[in-house]
Amino acid sequence: MRQSVIIFDGECNLCNGVVGWLLKFAPKDIFEFVAFQSPKGQRLLQEYNFPTTALTTVILIDENGAHTHSDGFLEIVSKIPKWRLVAALLAYIPRIIRDTIYNLASRNRVRWFGKSKTCTVSF
Repeated sequence: MRQSVIIFDGECNLCNGVVGWLLKFAPKDIFEFVAFQSPKGQRLLQEYNFPTTALTTVILIDENGAHTHSDGFLEIVSKIPKWRLVAALLAYIPRIIRDTIYNLASRNRVRWFGKSKTCTVSF
């Protein structure tokens, strides 16, 4: 299986923190992390018909396509063996509730967590 690609905001402290957590807990080589600001991030956003000027959701691209919002986050977590059960349990929460919480955090992430001048992964 090829690596799943996670597109994230490389300037967001929350996003960089989540990437750091994934680097610590996810099995090696299952994810490729791509900042949306990078040339590869821009190319992938165009290829999958996402806006290229701003990112409002993490995007997981795997063998089943592109996953966004809470579904994308749960797909990411479900790929980590020790967290698979947590993802399965959270999936029982109706998507409208999960996405409402996700979108609230997404809209306020920079205000709550700040912006970074450096990215967890290099462009």
